[in-house]
Amino acid sequence: MSRSDVLVDADWVQAHLDDPKVVVVEVDEDTSAYDKNHIKNAIRIDWKQDLQDPVRRDFVDQAGFEKLLSEKGIAGDDTVVLYGGNNNWFAAYAYWYFKLYGHRDVRLLDGGRKKWELDSRDLVAEVPSRPRTAYKAQPQDTSIRAFRDDVVKAIGSLNLVDVRSPDEFSGKLLAPAHLPQEQSQRPGHVPSARNIPWSKSANDDGTFKSDEELKSLYEGEGVDLSKDTIAYCRIGERSAHTWFVLHELLGQANVKNYDGSWTEYGSLVGVPIELGAGN
Repeated sequence: MSRSDVLVDADWVQAHLDDPKVVVVEVDEDTSAYDKNHIKNAIRIDWKQDLQDPVRRDFVDQAGFEKLLSEKGIAGDDTVVLYGGNNNWFAAYAYWYFKLYGHRDVRLLDGGRKKWELDSRDLVAEVPSRPRTAYKAQPQDTSIRAFRDDVVKAIGSLNLVDVRSPDEFSGKLLAPAHLPQEQSQRPGHVPSARNIPWSKSANDDGTFKSDEELKSLYEGEGVDLSKDTIAYCRIGERSAHTWFVLHELLGQANVKNYDGSWTEYGSLVGVPIELGAGN
């Protein structure tokens, strides 16, 4: 797999804005950002309302994903290009969803909204309309999804990559500083995890660093790329970004995202937890 299979640059998107088989999708932490302005013909996926089960803590199921994409006008043979703010962190989360349900051609806009704006490219307020489709998803590909038992078994044997901030990793904070400090019962990190914040993989303009720089980053922090890897954060969105780096850019075959992440693990009874700085 080459970078062009999973990443497109702003010039490519600009050239395909009116291509009916290319669907540009904005996914942001701030779900209102799209309402202010967005890339021409881009549609929105709301990560809170569209991708989460409304009752239990889990994703929308296969039927729910089919319904969502059908209503959004996305077909199974469309090229889906995802982008968002803050170095694409929630766009990468949505990318992982699309792969979880087997969409063939999905890519990230390298640099996301930040790079688009730095290039002074046009943004619009008009919301496009796409005809409904009959989207068919595949069963979940659990080879890219980790669960809590997988994490416990991985302690001391596989790569565990905690992609949160150093303050979250050490136990000083339960969540990013700009968010409410809640949702897990205990602070800290999984024993033997390496703390490599997700944002270290991006350049100042939001684009991904080179493969050589990324490999050096992870190996330099003690990640053995010959071993299986599980990435986690607080709710699975930042670790989806790291999953993208390791699995899609660096081609590591056995990489999983633990979407339960610290809000699940930090509330479990009896699991091992460590405090303090690591690495």
